[in-house]
Amino acid sequence: MKKLKLIFLYLLLALALAATALSGYAWYWTEKPVALDGDRVDYIVEAGSRPRSIAQTMNKAGVRINEDGFVLLARLTGQDKLLQAGAYEAVKGDTPRTLLERMASGDMTQTRLTFVEGWTYQRMRQALRDNTHIKQTLDGVTDEELLARLGTAASSPEGLFHPDTYVFVPGSTDFDLLRRAYRAQQEMLEAMWKDRDPQLPLETPYEALILASIIEKETGHGADRDRVSGVFVNRLRLRMPLQTDPTVIYGMGESYEGRIRKKDLATDTPWNTYTRPGLPPTPIASPGRASLSAALHPESHKFLYFVSRGDGTSEFSENLAAHNRAVAKYILGRKN
Repeated sequence: MKKLKLIFLYLLLALALAATALSGYAWYWTEKPVALDGDRVDYIVEAGSRPRSIAQTMNKAGVRINEDGFVLLARLTGQDKLLQAGAYEAVKGDTPRTLLERMASGDMTQTRLTFVEGWTYQRMRQALRDNTHIKQTLDGVTDEELLARLGTAASSPEGLFHPDTYVFVPGSTDFDLLRRAYRAQQEMLEAMWKDRDPQLPLETPYEALILASIIEKETGHGADRDRVSGVFVNRLRLRMPLQTDPTVIYGMGESYEGRIRKKDLATDTPWNTYTRPGLPPTPIASPGRASLSAALHPESHKFLYFVSRGDGTSEFSENLAAHNRAVAKYILGRKN
C-alpha cells in the first residue's frame, strides 16, 4: 500500500510538472514574436471568419502562426467571438496575443486615395484601378448600371463625385469609395445651392455643377474664379455662346491630342459651346468647393471675354475689340 501511495504521489508530481511546463510554454508561445515573411505583412479577415480560417489566412499572407495554438488562445481568452472583419497588418515584434487583441478590438489598417479637383470620371476610375488596396467590382459595369446603384437620375457620372482625400480600409471596393464621393458631392451641392445668388440664370443644382466644372477647368488661379464665373453668367443672361475651350476638348474625347484647331471649334458635339448655346448637357470634370462657390456667387461686372496671360491668371475685357487686343498680346505675342 505504501508503495502504491508513493507511485501515486510521483504521478501527481509528474502531472504538476507537466502542467507547469505546458503552462510555461503556452505563455512563452503567446508572448514570442511570430515569424513574418517581411517587415510588415498585410492580410484581410473576411466577414464570418472563424479563428482557424483566420490563422490559415495569416499563414497564406506570410504570418507564420500555429493554427491550433491560435484557435486555443482565441477560445480560452473569449476573443473568438469578438474577431472583426477588416484589413490588418502584422509587424516585426508582434506576438500571437497582440495579433489576436488587434483583431478583437478592430484596430484595422487604413490607407488613402485622393481624387484631384478637375479630374474627369474616367481619371477617377483609373485611380481606383491603380490602387492595389481597393477591391475591383465595377469592371464590366456600365455607366447606366452604376448610376442606378447610386440612385441618381443623372444621365452621366461626370462631375458627381467630390474631389477629396478619402481614408479607407484596404479591401474596400471601388463602388464603396465612389458612393462616398457621390454622397459628399451631393451633400455639398445641396447645402451650397440653398445659399446661392438669387439672380443666377441657373435653374437646378445640376446646372450649377456643370458651370462649376467649366470654371474648374478654365482657371487654376483662385482669385480669378469668381470673375470667370461672372463672364459665363453674363453670357448666359445675354444668351451668348459660352465659347470655352475645355468643353470642346471634353467633347473631342480620345481624339484630342493636346491642341485645338479651328476645325475642332467648328465640329459640333453636345459639349461644343462654340456651336451650341447655353450650358453643355453634363459637367466636364469634378469641381471642388471653390469652383462651385464661384458658380453660385459670381462676381458682378460687365466683362464678356477673358484670355490667359500665360502665368495662370487671365485678362478680362468688356468688348470684342479689347479682347482681340488681349489675344494679340498674350496669345500671338504682338505688341500693341
